[in-house]
Amino acid sequence: MATGPRYRVPFKRRRQGRTDYRHRAALLKGRTARLVVRKSNMNIRVQFVEYKQIGDNVLASAVSTDLAELGWSGSGKSTPGAYLTGLLAGKRAKEKGLGDAVLDIGLRKPTKGGVVFAVLKGVLDAGIEVPHSDEMIPVQDRITGKHMREGTAAMFETTKSKIGGAT
Repeated sequence: MATGPRYRVPFKRRRQGRTDYRHRAALLKGRTARLVVRKSNMNIRVQFVEYKQIGDNVLASAVSTDLAELGWSGSGKSTPGAYLTGLLAGKRAKEKGLGDAVLDIGLRKPTKGGVVFAVLKGVLDAGIEVPHSDEMIPVQDRITGKHMREGTAAMFETTKSKIGGAT
């Protein structure tokens, strides 16, 4: 490790590999709410966050565990589960009067057709405007769960109707 009078220790979250401060600053300069998508080993967390000087303010959020109350028994980190979580978060944000946001995927690498972009598709279907490229969004068969075990597509449709999603 470098030492000396001119060496500056990086911020703790940067040292831990948790925050890219340059990317965060670029997102905050737009002064619009951020659509923060974080994926864990078991779940997806979606939050609409607005920047304030004293700290970030969460406007609306949804976690894939919220889907169990609506009849979803599939995996929370699957593509259909991610879509439904995004749709639920988008509906909650729309109820709070939010109309647009910018996607923040953190340190995750953007993968074409990935789970993060399934969340984005759910938020778009809820009526929130987010700048995006259509080529990154997964195909409809993956979003509805046709690639998964039998019965998942039907469970997806019933859960989507309970959320109040468009077709």
